[in-house]
Amino acid sequence: MATDRVPADLLFGSNIVAMVTPMKPDNSIDDAAVANLVDHLLSTGCDGIVVGGTTGEAPTLSDYEANELVRLVKSLVQGQAPVIAGVGTYDTAATVRRAQEAEAAGADALLLVTPYYNRPTQAGVVAHCTTVADATALPVMLYDIPGRTGLALTSSTIVELAAHPRIQAIKDAKGDLFEAMTIMTQTGLAYYCGIDELNLPYLASGATGVVSVVGNVAAGRNAELIRAVRKSDLDRAQDVMRDLIPLTDALMRTSSGAIMAKAALAEQGVIPHATVRLPLMESPAEDLTKLRNALRTVVVPVA
Repeated sequence: MATDRVPADLLFGSNIVAMVTPMKPDNSIDDAAVANLVDHLLSTGCDGIVVGGTTGEAPTLSDYEANELVRLVKSLVQGQAPVIAGVGTYDTAATVRRAQEAEAAGADALLLVTPYYNRPTQAGVVAHCTTVADATALPVMLYDIPGRTGLALTSSTIVELAAHPRIQAIKDAKGDLFEAMTIMTQTGLAYYCGIDELNLPYLASGATGVVSVVGNVAAGRNAELIRAVRKSDLDRAQDVMRDLIPLTDALMRTSSGAIMAKAALAEQGVIPHATVRLPLMESPAEDLTKLRNALRTVVVPVA
């Protein structure tokens, strides 16, 4: 077990948002919309921002764009929240380079997804993650999302990686709550829920916080949820989670979270366009209707 850890909420935050990457209709990144979005996130309770993660359409961002986003967001937050750069790929050498470039661009921490597509062994995953963690001085949050990568981290792999002094946390999008609770008791690793539908049970089981897509739209409600759990106010926590069900359903159970979060932010007037890059496409009409209904009842009225 790694010892003498800095509290994870200081390194990463607790109410973390997996930020979308605002784009213009020509597919270029909209810096002005990024600035407005960052202001929106900070003003609604977000205390950590993931830049260039899955929700930020990392697969279609060039290395240059990813690094410029880190620089821009870092300049905008002005120390109010850690900037966590998504750097994971299926190529260890490329991931090391991206991690070092993110550090140079000003990132406060790294989000490192399990290598995807080429399906390494667990020993290969350990070697990949420790090589990347050794490449910078930044704290690392692992990202376990087998539904997208095709490869889950085993319990023994997570415990082994937790011994690395810079591997401080994990974003758990696997959904095995018993495994999460077990590893929390065995390591100093901080757990973050990476499945918006399960934020309450993870928090109630000891998770440090959330890395949320829904937080793009409703970071304030996630902040309420986290506060209620920390105060052991289960009734209030349940009320908040129930209130969020329509929005969570509309964002996470229809099209891609990146698609729907951008659509919601455009509906709110936070960003001017819901543009996404192919192969993603903007929300179909039926999903947009469902989203608008959720926004009316859960967050803010939609004109």
